Amino acid sequence: MRLPEAAAPGHIALTLDDGPDPEVTPPVLDLLDRYRATATFFCIGARAQRHPDLCREIVRRGHAVENHSQHHRHHFATFGPRRMAREIEAGQDALATITDQRPRFFRPTAGLRNPFLEPILARHGLHLASWTRRSYDTCNRDALDVTARLTRALAAGDILLLHDGNAARTVAGTPVILAALPRLLDALAAAGLRTITLRSALALATA
Repeated sequence: MRLPEAAAPGHIALTLDDGPDPEVTPPVLDLLDRYRATATFFCIGARAQRHPDLCREIVRRGHAVENHSQHHRHHFATFGPRRMAREIEAGQDALATITDQRPRFFRPTAGLRNPFLEPILARHGLHLASWTRRSYDTCNRDALDVTARLTRALAAGDILLLHDGNAARTVAGTPVILAALPRLLDALAAAGLRTITLRSALALATA
């Protein structure tokens, strides 16, 4: 999956999974503000319910909140249609109630899916969200390597995957995304690339 052609010129999408996290998400938001960047946050419904003000703050600062299921079960791809539908619907309802915006995109746990998924997404008007580049920042403790994985041959239309939830820690104990994100945003600026939310890219593609 890449950004739609109409939205791709000069743009990449920065996506962050598994939040909101009360320790990591606020400084991520501050970094995005500093660089005037926007991001798409794939939030877990149950975590959003524990930190609703933080979820609303994401939207208030101009970012998008999308559905990453209600509980982020690692065996999500093995679910039957009813259980899968319940996870997706509960995430939709939780995030819509908190933010007053129904998610337009769904990203399954680890990006894994099965044949039951597409009909459920269609029923809820949801688009499946994947990525073109991932950083492995839930297990990779090296911020330089995380940045290199995301920026090597980076081009307009790319969709980058990072995590503000379940983030690995550097040797110094810093969430690796906080060490990698400034380098990434500097690299985007140097390449003349701007960030766009998946929601905004969809709007451009369907205008």
